[in-house]
Amino acid sequence: MKYKKFDQMNCSLAQTLDIIGERWTLLILRNAFLGARRYSQFQENLDIARNILSSRLKRLVAEDILKKAAITEGAHAEYRLTDKGLALQPVLLSMTHWGDQYKANPKGARLTFVERDTELPIRQMAAISQDGRTLLCRDIRAVPGPALRPGTGTNNPGTEIMRRKLCNQFV
Repeated sequence: MKYKKFDQMNCSLAQTLDIIGERWTLLILRNAFLGARRYSQFQENLDIARNILSSRLKRLVAEDILKKAAITEGAHAEYRLTDKGLALQPVLLSMTHWGDQYKANPKGARLTFVERDTELPIRQMAAISQDGRTLLCRDIRAVPGPALRPGTGTNNPGTEIMRRKLCNQFV
């Protein structure tokens, strides 16, 4: 099935989904965070078709989320998370925490994320206020930024709809 591309939509979430919103891409990123580096490790751990894996890895490299580097002359390349890729860690942690809560395994936690220095579990991912308080959904609202304000030259009808909804507070 061919999905609509969101790269032209004036929405940060849509543009992010255009790059990492496909399920195999998220699982490749998960494995990269868990230490997979080589093509064969991704393929074996995910049992993913080679053409799909190649396509997703190429896209992640093109988007500068992964970098491909030869480790020695003639050896297979490794895929490493870039700073841009590492910045996705809270996204994957949030999704995993959501899954732990709402799609829990009856036997218990699948993974526990711990701080390396203390070995203590990390807190659930959350929206945090400027002064460090955990915020609930009702504590947050979205306001149009410069790219959604009238007169910014965007001709995308979705932008105007989003701007109106934000101004009318849908959350």
